[in-house]
Amino acid sequence: MSKEQGIKNMKQRAMINDQLSMFNSQQEKNKEQLTTRTQKRETGTNKKRLAIFASGTGSNTQQIINHFTSPSSVATVTLIVCNKPGAGVLQIGEKEGIDNLLIDRERFFNGDAYLPVLQEAKIDLIVLAGFLWKIPLLLIHFFPERIINIHPALLPKYGGVGMYGNKLHEAVINAEETKSGITIHYVDEHYDEGDIIFQATCDVLPGDTPEVLAQRIHQLEHQHYPMVIEKIIRNF
Repeated sequence: MSKEQGIKNMKQRAMINDQLSMFNSQQEKNKEQLTTRTQKRETGTNKKRLAIFASGTGSNTQQIINHFTSPSSVATVTLIVCNKPGAGVLQIGEKEGIDNLLIDRERFFNGDAYLPVLQEAKIDLIVLAGFLWKIPLLLIHFFPERIINIHPALLPKYGGVGMYGNKLHEAVINAEETKSGITIHYVDEHYDEGDIIFQATCDVLPGDTPEVLAQRIHQLEHQHYPMVIEKIIRNF
């Protein structure tokens, strides 16, 4: 073997050794990351697992996530379910490292309603936070008194099909109501008719527009919804 060939072989062996060293180093790093993730999951095994269903920007979703981030929290948000591609709540899921599930109408209403996915995620409580589709009976039957919703008005008034957003607040203002607020309730087979868990009120002031009233309602939602969720979980 020529001197040049020997040098070439030595360089190849050195290159292979370097690659093996890099591979072994990456394997050790992957092992450490896996161990860390496993430890984190084991640390939170006693926490109840929440699935948040949302269709919009996700302001309530963010408040709920923030509320349950402490290691001593009684719950953790495990899954965000959304029916609207491009909704802001999906960006929140990505930012927070929470699994997103974008659902299809046909499967949701005429198929298995994604129940196998919720079962696999071991969901304990479904939290509706601005979710605009009706919940299928399959999920209601499988999660009895384990699905809750927040409605931006004082039920039983101003509930039912189409009562959401500025249309709802406009109806409250046009009726010359002096009070509005939020209602947190269990979900049954009818829109906004489940048993009421909690209500909070705010004033409807002269000159209010739907947008101004909506801001006041959002403040109530952010203030109360996470705390009510925690209270429900503690009573499981």
